[in-house]
Amino acid sequence: MRQIIRYSIAWLLMLGCLPALAAEGATSAEAEIQQLIERVETSGCRFHRNGKDYSAQKGAEHLRLKLKRGRKYADSAENFIDRLGSRSSWSGKPYWIESPDGEKQLLGDWLHEQLKLLRAQRTAAED
Repeated sequence: MRQIIRYSIAWLLMLGCLPALAAEGATSAEAEIQQLIERVETSGCRFHRNGKDYSAQKGAEHLRLKLKRGRKYADSAENFIDRLGSRSSWSGKPYWIESPDGEKQLLGDWLHEQLKLLRAQRTAAED
């Protein structure tokens, strides 16, 4: 009987931790997404969307708007990139980013690279 009570208490304690773990994951994903958008904003690059050029700041504003409207699709940084941050939901055309030296890259690829860098920097800082 005591063993059943111990297992029951342990089970309840584990269940009580799940919301905190889920919130930590959501907070981490949100922080990564915000950092990615900030990297776009401060990149000095041009943002290409549906055949038009925009500043990096305007591109970041657009990504924030997409995040606000489509937050349910952004439960991770990868999902934000793949579902919201890489192409127009209206036309289906991919977004591009152009560096100051004229090098063009698909924004989705660029964001995935930036995410790897962010995570590597965070890991290095933790060590």
